[in-house]
Amino acid sequence: MYVVATVGNITVLHIIRTDHTLHEPMYFFLAMLAITDLVLSTSTQPKMLAILWFHTHEIEYHACLIQVFFIHAFSSVESGVLMAMALDRYVAICLPLRHSSILTPSVVGKLGAVVMMRGLLWVSPFCFMVSRMPFCSNQIIPQSYCEHMAVLKLVCADIRVNHAYGLFVAFSVVGSDMIVISVSYVMILRTVLWLPSGEARLKAFGTCASHICVILAFYIPALFTFLTHRFGHHVPRVVQVLLANFYVLVPPMLNPIIYGVRTKQIRDRVIQGCCKKDP
Repeated sequence: MYVVATVGNITVLHIIRTDHTLHEPMYFFLAMLAITDLVLSTSTQPKMLAILWFHTHEIEYHACLIQVFFIHAFSSVESGVLMAMALDRYVAICLPLRHSSILTPSVVGKLGAVVMMRGLLWVSPFCFMVSRMPFCSNQIIPQSYCEHMAVLKLVCADIRVNHAYGLFVAFSVVGSDMIVISVSYVMILRTVLWLPSGEARLKAFGTCASHICVILAFYIPALFTFLTHRFGHHVPRVVQVLLANFYVLVPPMLNPIIYGVRTKQIRDRVIQGCCKKDP
């Protein structure tokens, strides 16, 4: 899964970089998504492989905090990129004549910078607050990587402030992104249903299908992981570990496959590259 995620996302980035016809907002956001997936998978999966293959079950304290930072910061970034992609689909379908004037390269770059800064600034206090707290003697994290709630369970102190801040970040970041995505698709659905021909409606829905699949692949494991960590006290530990692994394994692997299969420009470039023969 790590190899597929790495090769797939690097391939998507290479195609977008080298094909100037793909230098459009949709593909710029897709490139941001690929970079985010590379960071997410690389921050967790090499250590997971080391645990499974070489039984290296220990992680250094500061390395654990760095892993917490990267997981949560870039999960926030991925959520923001999915929100930006939903806005791009809304403008492309509902305001097609103004798409190029609204989503200029400058606007796309600023939106990407805001999403990145939001993730870095909102998540940084996680590590700062945890690093100032005492840990119990039992320092075992019952899963394959350092996650904020899993690390908090090792703390021998009052963690209500940490819990409250974690909930604030979750609802202010993911909650606001999901609201924007939902409103965008309600507007898209309303516009598509008013299109005169069935072929036009089918084509409009087709342009959104890949994005909807990616949204489901990211938010469903994230939602289950969030709920089981905070409220699933009676959920078997093996289920919690499995869901936590799905959260960091599945989206980075599936995203390049989904866009590679469903996006004609990317699919054609991959096929051309595979079938290219030396003269």
